[in-house]
Amino acid sequence: MSIPATHVTENPTRVTAQSLIELARAGEQLPLRSVNLRALNSGLYVSPFKGRGMEFDETRPYQPGDDIRSLDWKVTARTGKAHTKLFREERERPVLLWVDLRKSMFFATRGVYKSVMAARASALLAWSTAAHGDRLGGLIFSDDTHRELPPKNGRGAVLRFIQSLSHHPAWDQNGAPPSAPQADTVQHAVLRLRNVARPGSLIFLLSDFRHLNEQGESHLNQIARHNDVVLVHISDPLENRLPPPGRYRLSDGERILSIDTADRHLREHYEQRRREHLERLQRLCGRNRIFMLPLGTQDHVVHKLQTGLGLRTK
Repeated sequence: MSIPATHVTENPTRVTAQSLIELARAGEQLPLRSVNLRALNSGLYVSPFKGRGMEFDETRPYQPGDDIRSLDWKVTARTGKAHTKLFREERERPVLLWVDLRKSMFFATRGVYKSVMAARASALLAWSTAAHGDRLGGLIFSDDTHRELPPKNGRGAVLRFIQSLSHHPAWDQNGAPPSAPQADTVQHAVLRLRNVARPGSLIFLLSDFRHLNEQGESHLNQIARHNDVVLVHISDPLENRLPPPGRYRLSDGERILSIDTADRHLREHYEQRRREHLERLQRLCGRNRIFMLPLGTQDHVVHKLQTGLGLRTK
């Protein structure tokens, strides 16, 4: 199966609400499932994740074969007879999109800014969430501004998310220095996610994960214990590998930086730091059964999500 190509108003440095609304058709046909099954829920929702949350339904007398872990001890003590709790699968699963718009995300040497890629990918996931009948919530943060959207269902929730994302102050402030240290910002954003994530949620984190430290990893450990987590790691080709030896000039529109990539020590130090960053993320995901999806600034975002989430393409 292949999702039809979708026209998107291209702008490599920012997004508009209209450009994210134009992703609706592709997003609605993007399933949050995988061909590598680890769980099979009732109904039509097949996923690589642990499954939707479970809601308490009722208590009934214990029957042979019931799981002893489901005993309702309060009712058992009150009545003197063993009773079992029954649960039902939630019809609407909370899906949370954690989107990083810190200053480091406003960078690219090819394709589009990392922030633009994060916005487009999260919009596609938002449309997919609504198409599955799940509830969409979001946490959109920059160095200075954090916006939190509680989970709601329907197209209205997607449009609300798109409005908050496309009108975030970060799009107009990316040329200014951040007022808060980025290391503190990302840890605080993960903590806020931990505080609002309801057990059984499906959570997508879209970021370059720069400055994520042990404190932030600890919060993610706790989040992954009770939720399904997908880490969408966004990077630019220059971050993965320095260009061929030579002198290069980089600019953020205001300042100019010159680098000499013929310097062997510079190349070795750069590659070591990049390797350590990736290995740290991979260990974090491996320990907590977090699914890691790499996404480059030059990638075709629709096709990348298709293949990354398990949809076969022609």
